[in-house]
Order: sequence, then C-alpha cells, then structure tokens
Amino acid sequence: MSHRVLALGAIAFAASSFSMAGPAFGQNLTVVGHSPARHAMTPSLTGPIVIDFDRPVLTASFNATTFRVFGRWSGRALGTLSFSNGDQRVTFTPLAGNRFSAGEMVFVNLSKDLTAADATTLRTAGYAYMYMTSSAPATLVFNEIDEFSNRTPGEGTTRIYGAAAPDLNNDGWLDLCTVNEDSHDLRIFLNRADGTGLFHPFLNPPLPIGVQASPNETADFNNDGNTDMAVAAALSASAWVALGNGDGTFSPAQSITTGNVPHGLAVLDVDGDADWDLCTANTGGNNVSLSINNGSGVFGVATHFEGGGSGEYGLASGDMNNDGIMDLVVGARISQTVIVQLGNGDGTFTGMPSVPAGGSVWMVSLGDLNGDGNLDVTTSNSFDNSGSILLGNGAGGLASAVVTPAGDHTVATDLGDLDGDGDLDWVLSSFTDGEWRVHLNNGAGVMTYNQSFFANDNSSCATLIDFDNDGDLDIVLTDEIADVVTLQKQKGPISSGDVNCDGQIDGKDVSAFVVAMLSPGNYATKYPHCLVSNADIDSNSTVDTSDIAPFVTLLTAN
Repeated sequence: MSHRVLALGAIAFAASSFSMAGPAFGQNLTVVGHSPARHAMTPSLTGPIVIDFDRPVLTASFNATTFRVFGRWSGRALGTLSFSNGDQRVTFTPLAGNRFSAGEMVFVNLSKDLTAADATTLRTAGYAYMYMTSSAPATLVFNEIDEFSNRTPGEGTTRIYGAAAPDLNNDGWLDLCTVNEDSHDLRIFLNRADGTGLFHPFLNPPLPIGVQASPNETADFNNDGNTDMAVAAALSASAWVALGNGDGTFSPAQSITTGNVPHGLAVLDVDGDADWDLCTANTGGNNVSLSINNGSGVFGVATHFEGGGSGEYGLASGDMNNDGIMDLVVGARISQTVIVQLGNGDGTFTGMPSVPAGGSVWMVSLGDLNGDGNLDVTTSNSFDNSGSILLGNGAGGLASAVVTPAGDHTVATDLGDLDGDGDLDWVLSSFTDGEWRVHLNNGAGVMTYNQSFFANDNSSCATLIDFDNDGDLDIVLTDEIADVVTLQKQKGPISSGDVNCDGQIDGKDVSAFVVAMLSPGNYATKYPHCLVSNADIDSNSTVDTSDIAPFVTLLTAN
C-alpha cells in the first residue's frame, strides 16, 4: 500500500507499483464504487473516504487539485491518500485532529485529469458526490444562550438577509457570517472556541458586497485550504465571491455581473475540473447564469440559459440522477414550478419537465429525506404560506409536491438532523409571523410539526449547525428587521442512561426506564425522539433486568 499526504498545496509523494491489467486501453477510467455512499446520512466525523476504480490508477495523478474533499462548514479536509487493491482503491484518511462538523454536507470532487496506469483518464465530466455526517442523538430541548445585535451603536438597519457558519480561521470551531441587505456587507463573528457556543463581536470593518444580498454558499474556490463565500445581490444584478484569508477575514470581493435580480445561488463543478463554478437564478432576467472558475477563484463573464420556468427564484445543486455529475434544481416563483436541470459535465444542462411546486417558490434546499439514496427537494413558498416536499426518483424526476402549511410569507427552508436519528428534519421560516417552525422526519420523508421559535420582529433564516462542538445540532436564528442573531443551544446530546432524553441522567429517567423495559411500544410513543439504546445500558439489544444494575450505577454517579 502506498500513501500520499494532501495538504495546502503541498503533496508528499511516495512510490507505488503500477499494473497494466484491467479494461482495454482507450476506455475511460471509471469510478465503480465509493464509501460513504452517495447521500448517506450516518458516516462518522473522522472516518475515511474510499473510492474504487475499474483499473489501477496512476498514483502520481492524485493530488490536492485533482482529488478534493470539502465540508460545507468545516472547509477543506486535509488527509492522506493511500492506494490498495492493486492501486484500484484510493482511500482518503483525515489527518489526526482533523474532523468534519456534525451534521454537515461533505463534497468529494474528482478531476477529469485523474489518470489510470494504462494512461486513460477519467471522463471529461469528472466525478462528484456528496454525503452528510452524523449528528448525535439529541434532546430537542433548546436553551437561548445569547441574542446579539448585528449593528454598531447608532448604526441604521443592516437587515440580516442570510447567514452561513463556516470555520473561517481554521481552528476547528464554526464561525458565523451574516449577509446584510441594507448595509451591503458581510459581518464575521468568530467562535470563542471554548465550548460555550458563544461568539465574539463582529470583525471590523465589514466586507462590502452588492445591494440586497441574501443567498450564499461556501466553497474553496482557489484551493488554498481557506473557506470562501459566494453571495448573490439582487439589486446589484451581481454575484460576489469573497476569498478567505484563513484568519476570519476575506480579501476584497470580486463582483460578477449576472442576469437581472439574482435571488438564487448555487456552487458546483460544471466542467469536470474539480473546482467550484457558480450559478444564479435571475428572477428579473427569467433565466439562470453560469460563471466558470479558472481554478484560482477568478470567474469569467456569465453566460445565461433558460431555467425552465417563469420567475426563476430559488436555486440549489446536487446529483439528482446519481450519475456523478452535479445538477441544478430551479424554483420558479411566478410559474410556481420546480425544474431539475441535469448537468452534462461540459458546462451545459438538460432541463427535465417542470413539476408544480405547490406554491410560489422563494427558496430551495436538497437532501435525502426518505433514506432511499436519492436527493429530494424542499421549497419555501413565500406568500402561499407553506413549504413543499418533492421526493426524487434518482433519475431526475420528482413526485408531486406534498405541501405543509406554514406561517405568513415563508421565506426559508433548511434541513438538518436535529434529533440525531439518522434522517433530515425541516425548519421553515415565516417572515411576517416571525416564526421558525421545526418539523421532525419519521424517516420516510413525512414531517410532523414539533416546536416553534419566535422572532422579535421578522424571521429570515435558520442555520442548523453544531456551534459548541458537542456533536448535536444547535440553531442560529436571524431576525431580518430587528437585526439580531439568536443562539439556540441544544441541551444534549443524549447519552446512555438518559432514558427520557432531556440531556441529563436523574430521577426523571426512572419512570422512562420502567416503560422502556416493560412496554417498548409505549416507550416509542411517549418518547418519540429517544432511542431504545438509551435504556439498553448493557448493549445486549434488549431492555431487561440485566440493565437495572448498570442503570442504577449511572444514576448514582450523576
């Protein structure tokens, strides 16, 4: 077995033997399997990524440019590459001390320049897939630990219109970046990195961007190991790319002219070179724009194509047909439709038939809601006061929308495994009502209302992250009109012996333990966000009398 270290542009090479055995010369090098699986929900935060090819690879072609791993929040992953199975298997192992964040999306991008030992290359479209890390079983009990202003004293409105939570200073803790509509800037709040989940005041000066900015995504556009951000600014008819410096600050943002009134933004590799390109959905232009990254974080002039609906508003990227090429999902507000644009891997897309969205789409988010390995679509339906779920069939098609009522002017849809049970839960933000509504997934993509949080004025979005690094998901809430950020820290995670799942082991767990032992069905009904394993102290797969003694020991210790 041979090894290679992927670090910030520095590659440590090691010798490896090559084999010419395999498919006939002239066929493309092909990915035949990988672990974690596409759209998987339960991988660990430190586990390896394994890619299997149909023939031996040329190990020297694998480096930090051609093989990229990126966590949406934790950023560029550092690790070693090793080669086994006659150089047909490539394993990426995160370096010691490096970990993904709980409940985040991880992206694996393989370049078309990867080469086999027989000199064939990967297809020109490259190969890309994504999966989600696990979050710990949790209480769903949240404590508001802080509420802080986004303004300086005496400043007028900033109008927080979006937020992101990348690790911007590479210290292993998630920071907070607010996107501000009226002050036309990004404001960075660095995590205190002490486990409290609290943040320092924002760094001055803020980073100027365009007017009425909101949709945003993270990426490492220039492949330097620091997390960057892209933001669309509707009234400036532009997208802005800010390259991170690795210390919490950004270099001056690059402005990219897009179509008119861009309200949706997505980042994805459209041409197989493994770097991140940029697309916007342009409501005023009634189209989608594409800007190609030159690999250094510099973007070319945007080109435009038909989005497939009327009033393209929401936009997200993901592999909707499981072919290893990233696609786009467009939400059209005026036609009230969702359109899947299948990526061809050469910078072009093929539109699927539009599907009724169940309302006027404001935002789109993607995830595998029913655990079938296919991406599904969620929408927030603005003045229709609802959210919709459209299950994907793995071929780019979507089932009919299942509509969930929400509050007045539903502007955001966000997904994350809040209870840590291995499926994605759903938060809908209702602007006029000032309400964030949490819905729990039953594992089949059927959502049930669980609880609400209320804004001082108007809710804009919810960011589901682990800001205290305890393994479960917390929630960052942004109030657009009050210009405040609220931190809702989850009380947990649930440990063995916490049978009623309230985040602590105490006398209240005794009655829950008795129910779990004598009536497992009633336990599942009475404590729906708990797992039987919390009462199965001796881990023999059954809650019985053998668990009593170790349960009493845990009670006494706490």
